Amino acid sequence: MVKCIGVLTSGGDAPGMNAAVRAVARTCLNKGIEVYGVRLGFKGLYEGDFIKFDRRSTRNIINQGGTFLKSARFPEFKEEAVRQVAIEKMKEVGIEALVVIGGDGSYQGALALTKMGINCIGIPGTIDNDIPKTDKTIGFDTALNTIVEALDRLRDTSSSHQRCTILEVMGRYCGDLAIHAGIACGVEMIITSETGFDEDKVIARLKASKASDKSHAIVVITEHITDVHALAKKVEAATGFETRANVLGHMQRGGRPTASDRVLASRMGVYAVELLEAGHGGECVSLVHGRIEGLDIVETLSKRRETDTAIYEDASKLR
Repeated sequence: MVKCIGVLTSGGDAPGMNAAVRAVARTCLNKGIEVYGVRLGFKGLYEGDFIKFDRRSTRNIINQGGTFLKSARFPEFKEEAVRQVAIEKMKEVGIEALVVIGGDGSYQGALALTKMGINCIGIPGTIDNDIPKTDKTIGFDTALNTIVEALDRLRDTSSSHQRCTILEVMGRYCGDLAIHAGIACGVEMIITSETGFDEDKVIARLKASKASDKSHAIVVITEHITDVHALAKKVEAATGFETRANVLGHMQRGGRPTASDRVLASRMGVYAVELLEAGHGGECVSLVHGRIEGLDIVETLSKRRETDTAIYEDASKLR
């Protein structure tokens, strides 16, 4: 039976990470398992930057955004010699297994440690919702609601000034944030890598919108698709809409986690400890049709997550 577990947050922060850390810590303590928090992710693991948790350590963090354990990029962890140093640091305080909260890069680090004899379980903490084989990642719901609030505010001013507003949101290679927010706010156009981007078609549709009875328009687009400021200038020149581009940026990552993210993080934290207690490693916690399950990391990351385009197609009928 495992006697001591560590927990860290890695990669980009996501609302709900603190709730997951709290769940791991309290589950361990309730089971009589020692538990350590690791500051600054894999960097802190390498440097031996540990905090021994007691029941007071995770008080009043369930409603806080970000990660109180902090996070840091540490590409050096890909080197086996660096990971070996981290393992030695863990052994010094008795950490036998690890819970890693983060995205696909964090999962790769967890898998690498498992192969070196330290059982690790991954928990999906990323606002992008881009982890395969889980219905939802921790932080997605909070980020989505932040975008929805921003779009609602932008619609007020767009309507008042009869403008076209283009909002760029996060998501990298996964368009879930743009698609769900766009549907929730009734925007005129949603552009992601999954829906495709054709500049001429975008301009043609907005031109038709301007010619109809619509006095304003909202376009939501996933980052890395195109230069939204350059697109705004082209739209304005071609359609007659006064057009403004906005990049929401890192505001999407911050803020108090929603109830949904707090509950999801808590469930996943408990299950991660149970997997380690049962001797599992190299697995990740996933939400599958409402149930929390443990899945193999290699199998999980073998394919990119596919956005449910049926959601987008259904919404297109509402235009």
